[in-house]
Amino acid sequence: MEALIITGLSGAGKSRAAAVLEDMDFYCVDNMPVSMMAKFVDLCLATRGRYERVALVTDVRAIGSLGELFTVLDEISALGAGVRILFVEADVGTIVKRYKETRRRHPLDPEGSGLESAVQREIALLTPLRERADEIIDTTNLTLGNLQRRVSGIFAGESRGSEIGVNVKSFGFKHGIPIEADLVFDVRFLPNPYYIPELRDLTGLDDAVYDYVTSSADARAFMEKLTGLMDFLLPRYVEEGKRYLSVCIGCTGGRHRSVAIARELREFLVKTGRPADCTHRDLDK
Repeated sequence: MEALIITGLSGAGKSRAAAVLEDMDFYCVDNMPVSMMAKFVDLCLATRGRYERVALVTDVRAIGSLGELFTVLDEISALGAGVRILFVEADVGTIVKRYKETRRRHPLDPEGSGLESAVQREIALLTPLRERADEIIDTTNLTLGNLQRRVSGIFAGESRGSEIGVNVKSFGFKHGIPIEADLVFDVRFLPNPYYIPELRDLTGLDDAVYDYVTSSADARAFMEKLTGLMDFLLPRYVEEGKRYLSVCIGCTGGRHRSVAIARELREFLVKTGRPADCTHRDLDK
Protein backbone atom coordinates (compact mmCIF):
# COMPACT_ATOMS: atom_id res chain seq x y z
CA MET A 1 0.00 0.00 0.00
CA GLU A 2 1.13 3.54 -0.76
CA ALA A 3 0.21 6.62 1.27
CA LEU A 4 0.75 9.87 -0.60
CA ILE A 5 0.75 13.05 1.48
CA ILE A 6 -0.33 16.07 -0.58
CA THR A 7 0.74 19.28 1.08
CA GLY A 8 2.17 22.67 0.21
CA LEU A 9 1.20 26.31 0.10
CA SER A 10 -2.37 27.45 0.59
CA GLY A 11 -3.85 28.43 -2.78
CA ALA A 12 -1.20 26.56 -4.76
CA GLY A 13 -3.55 23.84 -6.03
CA LYS A 14 -3.44 20.92 -3.61
CA SER A 15 -7.13 20.14 -4.04
CA ARG A 16 -6.81 20.22 -7.83
CA ALA A 17 -3.87 17.83 -7.67
CA ALA A 18 -5.95 15.55 -5.44
CA ALA A 19 -8.80 15.64 -7.97
CA VAL A 20 -6.42 14.47 -10.70
CA LEU A 21 -5.14 11.67 -8.47
CA GLU A 22 -8.70 10.63 -7.64
CA ASP A 23 -9.29 10.14 -11.36
CA MET A 24 -6.16 7.98 -11.34
CA ASP A 25 -7.80 5.61 -8.83
CA PHE A 26 -6.29 7.06 -5.66
CA TYR A 27 -8.61 7.20 -2.65
CA CYS A 28 -8.33 10.86 -1.60
CA VAL A 29 -9.19 12.50 1.71
CA ASP A 30 -9.00 16.29 2.02
CA ASN A 31 -8.10 18.19 5.21
CA MET A 32 -6.86 15.09 7.00
CA PRO A 33 -5.66 15.97 10.56
CA VAL A 34 -2.09 14.85 11.10
CA SER A 35 -3.03 13.01 14.31
CA MET A 36 -5.41 10.77 12.36
CA MET A 37 -3.15 9.84 9.44
CA ALA A 38 -1.47 6.76 10.92
CA LYS A 39 -4.77 5.39 12.22
CA PHE A 40 -6.39 5.93 8.84
CA VAL A 41 -3.57 4.12 7.02
CA ASP A 42 -3.80 1.27 9.53
CA LEU A 43 -7.53 0.93 8.75
CA CYS A 44 -6.78 0.90 5.02
CA LEU A 45 -4.18 -1.83 5.49
CA ALA A 46 -6.76 -3.88 7.37
CA THR A 47 -8.95 -3.99 4.24
CA ARG A 48 -6.32 -6.28 2.63
CA GLY A 49 -5.94 -4.56 -0.70
CA ARG A 50 -9.15 -2.60 -1.06
CA TYR A 51 -7.27 0.67 -0.66
CA GLU A 52 -3.88 0.22 -2.33
CA ARG A 53 -3.31 3.91 -3.08
CA VAL A 54 -4.49 6.66 -0.76
CA ALA A 55 -3.77 10.37 -0.96
CA LEU A 56 -4.15 12.51 2.16
CA VAL A 57 -4.35 16.27 1.72
CA THR A 58 -3.12 18.41 4.58
CA ASP A 59 -2.02 22.03 4.94
CA VAL A 60 -0.64 24.51 7.42
CA ARG A 61 -3.91 24.57 9.38
CA ALA A 62 -3.85 20.84 10.09
CA ILE A 63 -0.13 20.30 10.48
CA GLY A 64 0.33 22.09 13.80
CA SER A 65 4.05 21.29 14.03
CA LEU A 66 6.31 19.72 11.45
CA GLY A 67 7.84 17.56 14.14
CA GLU A 68 4.47 15.91 14.73
CA LEU A 69 3.99 15.35 11.00
CA PHE A 70 7.43 13.79 10.55
CA THR A 71 6.78 11.48 13.51
CA VAL A 72 3.47 10.38 11.99
CA LEU A 73 5.13 9.71 8.63
CA ASP A 74 7.63 7.45 10.38
CA GLU A 75 4.72 5.66 12.09
CA ILE A 76 3.07 5.06 8.72
CA SER A 77 6.30 3.60 7.35
CA ALA A 78 6.54 1.34 10.40
CA LEU A 79 3.07 -0.01 9.57
CA GLY A 80 4.44 -1.31 6.30
CA ALA A 81 3.00 1.31 3.94
CA GLY A 82 5.07 3.27 1.48
CA VAL A 83 5.05 7.02 2.11
CA ARG A 84 5.63 9.80 -0.38
CA ILE A 85 5.17 13.56 -0.10
CA LEU A 86 3.87 15.69 -2.96
CA PHE A 87 4.51 19.39 -2.27
CA VAL A 88 2.48 21.87 -4.33
CA GLU A 89 3.64 25.47 -4.54
CA ALA A 90 3.38 28.67 -6.58
CA ASP A 91 5.12 32.02 -6.45
CA VAL A 92 3.93 34.68 -4.02
CA GLY A 93 2.39 36.91 -6.69
CA THR A 94 0.34 34.08 -8.16
CA ILE A 95 -1.02 32.98 -4.78
CA VAL A 96 -1.92 36.55 -3.83
CA LYS A 97 -3.74 36.98 -7.15
CA ARG A 98 -5.67 33.72 -6.66
CA TYR A 99 -6.82 34.73 -3.20
CA LYS A 100 -7.93 38.15 -4.43
CA GLU A 101 -9.88 36.58 -7.29
CA THR A 102 -11.68 34.12 -5.02
CA ARG A 103 -12.10 36.64 -2.14
CA ARG A 104 -11.07 33.96 0.34
CA ARG A 105 -8.97 34.50 3.45
CA HIS A 106 -5.52 32.98 3.75
CA PRO A 107 -5.33 30.69 6.83
CA LEU A 108 -2.45 32.75 8.23
CA ASP A 109 -4.23 36.03 7.53
CA PRO A 110 -7.72 35.62 9.07
CA GLU A 111 -8.20 39.38 9.37
CA GLY A 112 -7.33 40.01 5.74
CA SER A 113 -4.79 42.68 6.57
CA GLY A 114 -1.53 41.26 5.27
CA LEU A 115 -1.97 38.65 2.53
CA GLU A 116 1.50 38.85 1.02
CA SER A 117 3.26 38.65 4.37
CA ALA A 118 1.05 35.65 5.30
CA VAL A 119 2.16 33.82 2.17
CA GLN A 120 5.80 34.60 2.93
CA ARG A 121 5.35 33.36 6.50
CA GLU A 122 3.79 30.10 5.26
CA ILE A 123 6.69 29.55 2.86
CA ALA A 124 9.12 29.90 5.77
CA LEU A 125 7.09 27.57 8.00
CA LEU A 126 6.87 24.83 5.38
CA THR A 127 10.43 24.99 4.04
CA PRO A 128 11.57 21.92 6.06
CA LEU A 129 8.61 19.96 4.69
CA ARG A 130 9.41 21.06 1.15
CA GLU A 131 12.99 19.84 1.61
CA ARG A 132 11.70 16.41 2.60
CA ALA A 133 9.21 16.17 -0.30
CA ASP A 134 9.62 13.43 -2.89
CA GLU A 135 7.92 15.46 -5.60
CA ILE A 136 7.45 19.23 -5.99
CA ILE A 137 5.01 20.79 -8.45
CA ASP A 138 5.08 24.54 -9.11
CA THR A 139 1.64 25.54 -10.43
CA THR A 140 2.54 29.19 -11.13
CA ASN A 141 2.11 28.89 -14.89
CA LEU A 142 0.14 25.66 -15.10
CA THR A 143 -3.32 25.32 -16.58
CA LEU A 144 -5.53 22.54 -15.23
CA GLY A 145 -4.53 20.44 -18.24
CA ASN A 146 -0.84 21.10 -17.58
CA LEU A 147 -1.31 20.08 -13.95
CA GLN A 148 -3.08 16.90 -15.00
CA ARG A 149 -0.22 15.98 -17.32
CA ARG A 150 2.38 16.78 -14.68
CA VAL A 151 0.68 14.66 -12.01
CA SER A 152 0.04 11.85 -14.49
CA GLY A 153 3.67 11.96 -15.55
CA ILE A 154 4.91 11.64 -11.98
CA PHE A 155 2.63 8.68 -11.28
CA ALA A 156 2.87 7.13 -14.75
CA GLY A 157 2.17 3.43 -14.89
CA GLU A 158 0.16 3.44 -11.68
CA SER A 159 -3.28 4.02 -13.17
CA ARG A 160 -5.38 4.79 -16.23
CA GLY A 161 -4.32 8.42 -16.26
CA SER A 162 -4.65 8.99 -20.02
CA GLU A 163 -8.25 7.83 -20.43
CA ILE A 164 -11.48 9.78 -20.53
CA GLY A 165 -14.75 8.11 -19.63
CA VAL A 166 -17.64 8.80 -22.01
CA ASN A 167 -21.32 8.42 -21.19
CA VAL A 168 -23.51 8.38 -24.29
CA LYS A 169 -27.13 9.17 -23.47
CA SER A 170 -30.19 9.15 -25.69
CA PHE A 171 -33.10 11.46 -24.90
CA GLY A 172 -36.25 13.03 -26.33
CA PHE A 173 -36.33 16.78 -26.88
CA LYS A 174 -39.97 16.91 -25.82
CA HIS A 175 -38.83 15.78 -22.36
CA GLY A 176 -36.03 18.35 -22.12
CA ILE A 177 -32.27 18.30 -22.68
CA PRO A 178 -30.28 16.41 -19.98
CA ILE A 179 -28.78 18.94 -17.58
CA GLU A 180 -25.47 17.04 -17.40
CA ALA A 181 -24.87 17.23 -21.17
CA ASP A 182 -21.45 18.37 -22.37
CA LEU A 183 -22.25 17.81 -26.06
CA VAL A 184 -25.75 17.61 -27.60
CA PHE A 185 -26.52 16.27 -31.07
CA ASP A 186 -29.95 16.51 -32.70
CA VAL A 187 -30.82 13.54 -34.95
CA ARG A 188 -34.42 14.53 -35.72
CA PHE A 189 -33.39 14.91 -39.40
CA LEU A 190 -33.10 11.12 -39.74
CA PRO A 191 -35.97 8.93 -41.03
CA ASN A 192 -38.42 8.36 -38.19
CA PRO A 193 -39.43 4.74 -37.47
CA TYR A 194 -42.49 6.07 -35.62
CA TYR A 195 -44.25 6.43 -38.97
CA ILE A 196 -43.60 2.79 -39.91
CA PRO A 197 -46.49 0.79 -38.35
CA GLU A 198 -44.45 -2.35 -37.69
CA LEU A 199 -41.67 -0.31 -36.03
CA ARG A 200 -43.71 2.21 -34.04
CA ASP A 201 -44.01 0.13 -30.88
CA LEU A 202 -40.39 -1.00 -30.96
CA THR A 203 -37.35 0.99 -29.81
CA GLY A 204 -33.83 1.62 -30.97
CA LEU A 205 -32.74 -1.39 -28.92
CA ASP A 206 -34.57 -3.62 -31.38
CA ASP A 207 -32.52 -4.63 -34.40
CA ALA A 208 -35.29 -3.77 -36.85
CA VAL A 209 -35.36 -0.14 -35.69
CA TYR A 210 -31.58 0.04 -35.35
CA ASP A 211 -31.06 -1.20 -38.90
CA TYR A 212 -33.73 1.13 -40.29
CA VAL A 213 -32.16 4.21 -38.66
CA THR A 214 -28.48 3.48 -39.17
CA SER A 215 -28.71 2.23 -42.76
CA SER A 216 -29.93 5.51 -44.24
CA ALA A 217 -27.47 7.61 -46.25
CA ASP A 218 -27.90 10.55 -43.88
CA ALA A 219 -27.17 8.34 -40.88
CA ARG A 220 -24.00 6.99 -42.48
CA ALA A 221 -22.79 10.50 -43.33
CA PHE A 222 -23.67 11.76 -39.85
CA MET A 223 -21.84 8.91 -38.09
CA GLU A 224 -18.75 9.46 -40.21
CA LYS A 225 -18.63 13.09 -39.12
CA LEU A 226 -19.58 12.33 -35.49
CA THR A 227 -16.92 9.66 -35.04
CA GLY A 228 -14.35 11.91 -36.69
CA LEU A 229 -15.31 14.65 -34.25
CA MET A 230 -14.85 12.26 -31.32
CA ASP A 231 -11.41 11.27 -32.62
CA PHE A 232 -10.51 14.96 -32.73
CA LEU A 233 -12.04 16.07 -29.42
CA LEU A 234 -11.31 13.29 -26.93
CA PRO A 235 -7.50 13.58 -26.83
CA ARG A 236 -7.80 17.35 -26.54
CA TYR A 237 -10.24 17.05 -23.63
CA VAL A 238 -7.73 14.73 -21.94
CA GLU A 239 -4.98 17.31 -22.46
CA GLU A 240 -7.11 19.91 -20.71
CA GLY A 241 -7.70 17.62 -17.74
CA LYS A 242 -11.27 16.54 -18.49
CA ARG A 243 -11.89 13.04 -17.18
CA TYR A 244 -15.58 12.48 -18.01
CA LEU A 245 -17.69 13.49 -20.99
CA SER A 246 -21.46 13.31 -21.41
CA VAL A 247 -22.53 13.05 -25.06
CA CYS A 248 -26.29 13.33 -25.49
CA ILE A 249 -28.13 12.29 -28.65
CA GLY A 250 -31.68 13.61 -29.02
CA CYS A 251 -34.68 12.91 -31.21
CA THR A 252 -38.32 13.84 -30.71
CA GLY A 253 -39.43 11.23 -28.19
CA GLY A 254 -36.17 9.54 -27.24
CA ARG A 255 -37.24 6.01 -28.20
CA HIS A 256 -36.11 5.34 -31.77
CA ARG A 257 -33.53 7.44 -33.64
CA SER A 258 -31.57 8.76 -30.67
CA VAL A 259 -31.37 5.30 -29.10
CA ALA A 260 -30.03 3.72 -32.31
CA ILE A 261 -27.42 6.43 -32.87
CA ALA A 262 -26.35 6.38 -29.21
CA ARG A 263 -25.86 2.61 -29.48
CA GLU A 264 -23.74 2.99 -32.60
CA LEU A 265 -21.61 5.76 -31.10
CA ARG A 266 -20.95 3.73 -27.98
CA GLU A 267 -19.94 0.72 -30.11
CA PHE A 268 -17.48 2.91 -32.01
CA LEU A 269 -15.93 4.24 -28.80
CA VAL A 270 -15.50 0.78 -27.31
CA LYS A 271 -13.98 -0.59 -30.54
CA THR A 272 -11.44 2.24 -30.54
CA GLY A 273 -10.42 1.56 -26.94
CA ARG A 274 -12.31 4.34 -25.14
CA PRO A 275 -14.18 3.51 -21.91
CA ALA A 276 -17.82 4.22 -22.70
CA ASP A 277 -21.27 3.33 -21.49
CA CYS A 278 -24.71 4.04 -22.87
CA THR A 279 -27.97 4.98 -21.18
CA HIS A 280 -31.42 5.76 -22.59
CA ARG A 281 -33.27 8.31 -20.50
CA ASP A 282 -36.67 8.36 -22.19
CA LEU A 283 -36.95 4.82 -23.51
CA ASP A 284 -40.07 4.01 -21.46
CA LYS A 285 -41.87 7.33 -21.85
